[in-house]
Amino acid sequence: MVNIDLQGHRGARGLLPENTIPAFLKAMEFEVQTLELDLAIDVEGNVIVSHEPWMSAVICSHPDGSPVSEDEQKDLKIWEMTFEQIRSYDCGMRGHSGFPNQTPIAATKPKLTDVFTAVKQVATEASSELPAFNIEIKSSPAGDGVFHPPVDEFVNRALETIKSNYPLHLITIQAFDARALERVHELEPDIAISWLVGNEDGWKANMDQLTFIPDVYSPAFRLTDASLVASVHEAGMLLIPWADNEVQDMRDVINLGVDGFITDYPDRGRALLDELVQEDQGSKL
Repeated sequence: MVNIDLQGHRGARGLLPENTIPAFLKAMEFEVQTLELDLAIDVEGNVIVSHEPWMSAVICSHPDGSPVSEDEQKDLKIWEMTFEQIRSYDCGMRGHSGFPNQTPIAATKPKLTDVFTAVKQVATEASSELPAFNIEIKSSPAGDGVFHPPVDEFVNRALETIKSNYPLHLITIQAFDARALERVHELEPDIAISWLVGNEDGWKANMDQLTFIPDVYSPAFRLTDASLVASVHEAGMLLIPWADNEVQDMRDVINLGVDGFITDYPDRGRALLDELVQEDQGSKL
């Protein structure tokens, strides 16, 4: 039986501009169970969907159409912009050099509330179940007061917006920043929490940074092996690696016994899962 949580990384970054409403709706076409995204906060306190807390030189253009440069990108802080200013920057027409199959389209960084609204509308029109969301709090100690509010304020604003606009049982909060996860756990102990890991410090060292056991351990896929899967499951957690983009990598982690995976290519993930279901059914004939 194939029971895997297919998660669309930043929507469907391999197909459409990341963290945009079109990308999330594209991921829904491939029946992902979960939409993965990142958060920032603007100067008005709006919760914005964005991986970087600034306008990225890789994908964004100024209101006049000129590309944002590497030298200036970190000065274009979302935390210092109004939503109207944020909307004036296009972050889709340039495409992405790392994702040659991505279709360039005019796209801007949306409010989280607008993402929720669009997703609920599409699900309602299709008479389908709402997808879950895996939402990253993009905070860091170095970013406090520089690229985002202090972490407690960041978490508070994110939770307020989420609780008012989407069912909590369909929400997971993830972060690399242990402080953010501790704050979420303190305020909303029933919300699922995922511990993002990209370092090679090891399972025990990473878990020692938290005062509680999260629901999900989410390492980079290159860090995922049979021993880690066994340790995570023994501790009562799910293991969901990121970002698995090659079909063979997806197949490999599934064979290791992971509970899901996060990918920029939900089309590839869906095709593989459908193939595995067919193989499973065929083996029972």
